[in-house]
Amino acid sequence: MTTKVVPGQLVAVPTAAEVAREAAARIARCLQGAVRKNGHASVALSGGNTPRDAYALLARDPAVDWTKVDVFWVDERAVPASDDRSNYRWAKAALLEAAHVPADRVHRMTADAADRAAAAKDYERLIRERVEVDADGVPAFDVMVLGVGEDGHTASLFPGDPPVVPAEGLVIAVPAKGPREARLSVTPLVIEHARWLIVLAVGAAKRDALERVWAAQGDIRQTPARVIRGGRGGVIWVIDQAAGGL
Repeated sequence: MTTKVVPGQLVAVPTAAEVAREAAARIARCLQGAVRKNGHASVALSGGNTPRDAYALLARDPAVDWTKVDVFWVDERAVPASDDRSNYRWAKAALLEAAHVPADRVHRMTADAADRAAAAKDYERLIRERVEVDADGVPAFDVMVLGVGEDGHTASLFPGDPPVVPAEGLVIAVPAKGPREARLSVTPLVIEHARWLIVLAVGAAKRDALERVWAAQGDIRQTPARVIRGGRGGVIWVIDQAAGGL
């Protein structure tokens, strides 16, 4: 039997709707704590149906002061901001507009730029300007929302791609591959230094990927979501019982 070690706290609830509610509450709590401590906060959002539902609930929470929260993205496809495949487009519809997040607090990833390498450098520069560094001098998001794909990817770090181990880089341009669009993505360095990682997974189709992430040993090149195991802050897994095989 494969040894399994879940890094961080595991919260398993019966349904996808409860995953969204639990995630929204956890995100709100982390943001409120950061604002109380520092007077401001930062969050990096991922795409997907489950985060989208959580964002809609988060938008209704009156305890979050969005005038003090900088909103970034974990990754983005090389599509226009209005495209249905855009992570920004759905976060805007579910959260930004509903919560009236000030425009100067919203930092879209321009993955549709003609020069994605330059766009990656620009986004990295913006992160360094707006996100406080930790004791290691690395910008540390107060909250980062992640998912785990059925293939074991997280952010836009995919199995079989060249390993991403930059010494200091925060954002990379991910080339198109087959039907997959080109993208921008934060690097493992950014993920590992987030103060809180809130990881969402729903459905039995995610079970195998989670088992590979949680296995005590494994190949990060085949299951990039294992990068979450290196998180230096708090890690909270919010899953439904089907995803956890419970």
